[in-house]
Amino acid sequence: MKSNIVLGRIFGIEIGIHYSWFIIALLITFSLADHFRTVNKGWGPNVIWGASLLTALLFFVSLLIHELSHSLVAKARHLPVSRITLFALGGVSVIEKDSPDAKTEFLVAVVGPISSVVIGGIMLGIVHLMGSNPEATPGSAILYYLGGINILLGVFNMVPGFPLDGGRVLRSIIWGVTRNMERATRMASRVGQFVAILFILAGIYQFFRGAGFNGLWIAFIGWFLLQAAGANYLEVKVKHALEGVRAADLMSQDCPMVEGRISVQEFVDHFLLRTARRCFLVTVMDRLAGMITPNEIRALDRELWPMTPLQQIMRPLDKIRSVRPETPVTEALELMGKEDLNQLPVVSEGGLQGMLTRSDILQALRSRMELRKAG
Repeated sequence: MKSNIVLGRIFGIEIGIHYSWFIIALLITFSLADHFRTVNKGWGPNVIWGASLLTALLFFVSLLIHELSHSLVAKARHLPVSRITLFALGGVSVIEKDSPDAKTEFLVAVVGPISSVVIGGIMLGIVHLMGSNPEATPGSAILYYLGGINILLGVFNMVPGFPLDGGRVLRSIIWGVTRNMERATRMASRVGQFVAILFILAGIYQFFRGAGFNGLWIAFIGWFLLQAAGANYLEVKVKHALEGVRAADLMSQDCPMVEGRISVQEFVDHFLLRTARRCFLVTVMDRLAGMITPNEIRALDRELWPMTPLQQIMRPLDKIRSVRPETPVTEALELMGKEDLNQLPVVSEGGLQGMLTRSDILQALRSRMELRKAG
């Protein structure tokens, strides 16, 4: 889940919003405006819409605090966190490494729901001190709504539907008991898939009982959890299958090279279209200067191909992400996903040792998975 709008950084963590978040913000604003209009007949339009918008913004802040709590605990446990993205179903903290042990997994997962419940409890406590009618004033009504929804958010996230926080807490407990992370993930994923199916069935039932959009929303959440549970388990299986494999084990050493002075048109006609390769190294005066892929070709207007030298559009060597021969393949695969790369040069002591591609990794993964099934 990548951020479409980057808001800034907090504690070195990039904070962003996915476009889908605005759908939820609008739904919250309009539903609250309708609610406030119904229960507070004396409020004018400006007060109603102002309170609704402010509530939506503060809900954004409370979600951010929930995700920040995950991220800060992860950083305290020496896990790198690159960004937090808020989207239609809440938020996600992008923690770049898996928890090394069950205790870390438990602490990172459980702190989010705890923070939401604490925030909700404080808000409802303030409302209680303000008077008997929780929606008598715009201020108390905002706090009353936010307090309730934060507690619901904390409780919902503790549902044992992996990869929700509750599912990760369940995985950490099973992991601690069995001492086997893959087995714990498999069991937590199956529980998560069961919970997701219950959500889908409940949503469909509510829809036919007249709940309309609310029923469809519950079913959609269930579908999302079902997909996410399967995807997370598959990710763990992949990492386990590639455990111990280094970049040097899978890299190709016959990297094709082309002279940077030739035109883009000549390169396409005589090299790119005549081979199954997607990546070529570019040399200038017999020295390695960069790399060229179909991505750079597509970015250039086709009419300019005959008159543009390859070295003009290549990706320079100092801007190419690379890995070392001893780098675990799982880390290389994560880097490819993060940077949207199809290949990585393998470099040692300033010299090119080979090229690691997605197809190399997938082929090795397929062979290892087949051998595990046969065994």
